[in-house]
Amino acid sequence: MVDHIRIGLLGCGTVGEAFAELLVERRAAIEDAAGISLDLVRIAVRDPDKPRSPRLDPELFTGDALEVVKAQDVDIVVELIGGTTPAGELITTALNAGKPVVTANKQLIGSAGPELFAVADRAGVDLFFEAAAVAAVPILRPIRESLLGEDVTRVAGIVNGTTNYMLTRMMSDGLSFDEALANAQELGLAEPDATADVQGDDAASKLAILASLAFNQSVVADDVTREGIVGLDTEDFRLAAQFGFDIKLLAVAERFTDDAGGGEIGVQVFPALIERDHPLASVRDSFNAVFITTSAAGELMFYGRGAGPRPSASSILGDVLAAADHLRRGTHRRVPVGPRAVLRSTQELTHSYYVRTEVDEAPGVLSQVTGVFGRHGVSIRKADQQGSESQARVVFITFPATERALGDALGELKGLGHVRHVSRVLRIYS
Repeated sequence: MVDHIRIGLLGCGTVGEAFAELLVERRAAIEDAAGISLDLVRIAVRDPDKPRSPRLDPELFTGDALEVVKAQDVDIVVELIGGTTPAGELITTALNAGKPVVTANKQLIGSAGPELFAVADRAGVDLFFEAAAVAAVPILRPIRESLLGEDVTRVAGIVNGTTNYMLTRMMSDGLSFDEALANAQELGLAEPDATADVQGDDAASKLAILASLAFNQSVVADDVTREGIVGLDTEDFRLAAQFGFDIKLLAVAERFTDDAGGGEIGVQVFPALIERDHPLASVRDSFNAVFITTSAAGELMFYGRGAGPRPSASSILGDVLAAADHLRRGTHRRVPVGPRAVLRSTQELTHSYYVRTEVDEAPGVLSQVTGVFGRHGVSIRKADQQGSESQARVVFITFPATERALGDALGELKGLGHVRHVSRVLRIYS
């Protein structure tokens, strides 16, 4: 016996159309394997008359998203509009009507996830959002299910395919930031307005989702401190290679446990130097990878495509199938997120650092600068000096220190007469 589950789709842009086509393409195979027929019955779009894929019936399209959500012949709602409004209201309406929802909306889940999780739990229906984290990489379901009883201490990785592609081209091909961005846009890996990607906002939303599930505490995107890749130049990549590093935009969430069993959470997105023998350094182009560190299982790595319509569509379809199976069984899986996280101040987080300075070529300058670092508790692991008769470029690699200590040292450095400029500071991930 085949169970027919009817799907209402909100939004049919690049990802929405890819999902709809994949649903049609895989419908028979899913029916054979799972005994479920996924029937696409309604599609809400801004312009119903716009030409669409010939594989999609024009009669399915409507301009009224709320009509799709409320329709009696829709069992599951798939939200691919994006943004927070009206997507949040539409999802809430669907959940309150007892309809499971699948979304890829990282901005909404990253900012209002806890509220939506509570609505879904009260209504007793599923809210799935695998594609909101790392596109095709199946990571949320393992965290929600396989690792639910684990003691997760760290989640770290590359979660933005656009910037990873750009950084790959900048490192391997010597492209400038502007050239790499234009290249990514030509290939459809970056939006015409790629601000959310290059400033780290996209990665921050994804990290909030990952941290919330991994630590069973509510983290939202505004909790995440972020630095993007704007401003990185070819000299940064040349020097990184010279010291045996690559540069990646990383999202890092860490839980710090105190003696009482509680603890704080640190959440950051930043461009970082990473040693070339680290597995994350080999993650290239638009691929993503996430490491999860646990007390029992150790370190687990999840790897796959982090951008693109088809990878995202694959993840969405997996969620729809899971929701359909739960629906026919009369069950659901709650999102295991607890109370608001207690955040550790960024100033108290510890890293090693790469510091690039421009100084006068004069006797005693190097010892004067290292003395400043030492007074603030920042130990120098390596210093490299190259220069002309009047000016030198000095790169420092430090041992681990708090961000507060480094900031205090840099503040004093900028006041020294022989220090012309502190031109770059990057964290080093290990």
